[in-house]
Amino acid sequence: MTKATDVVGADDAIHKDIRRTNAQFTHWVGNGDFIKHSNADIALIRIPHVDFWHMVNKVELPSYNDRYNDYNERWAVACGWGGTYDGSPLPDYMQCVDLQIMHNSECQGYYGSGTVGDNIICVRTPDGKSTCGGDSGGPLVTHDGTKLVGVTNFGSSAGCQSGAPAGFQRVTYHLDWIRDHTGIAY
Repeated sequence: MTKATDVVGADDAIHKDIRRTNAQFTHWVGNGDFIKHSNADIALIRIPHVDFWHMVNKVELPSYNDRYNDYNERWAVACGWGGTYDGSPLPDYMQCVDLQIMHNSECQGYYGSGTVGDNIICVRTPDGKSTCGGDSGGPLVTHDGTKLVGVTNFGSSAGCQSGAPAGFQRVTYHLDWIRDHTGIAY
């Protein structure tokens, strides 16, 4: 990756030029295996400065003391610009859905332990509400404490409305890697 623009503060794809801030990032770090293996499908970007306002605020990383917290049965919100059903066009507005984090053993019943390891956090997707194509890389943020606990990673090959769990990279699994590349640890 040589150049990209990070758009912050836009929740509307049609009028995104009205409520947005363009932030050129200065540095990115990909996990060495993030393209070859989905067990490390995570990257970091460094943005020099972003002004916070009512449309732009920070989300905290989990504390280092929470690195073994599995967040089972907690509620979280996943947001993204992906489709709302399989094959749908991308939406004009950012979509968010409340989902409940599930035990990895339950998720392994769908995908197996080769796909769902310690690096994955899964959510239940009732009523066909899930992340979908175009949401990859989006956040999974807890309701209590607003911690970034997941990064959208995969859904069922049966489709995003199948009711099968959705998988996210587990941020707590990567806290050592984040600390080693950014110096950030709580």
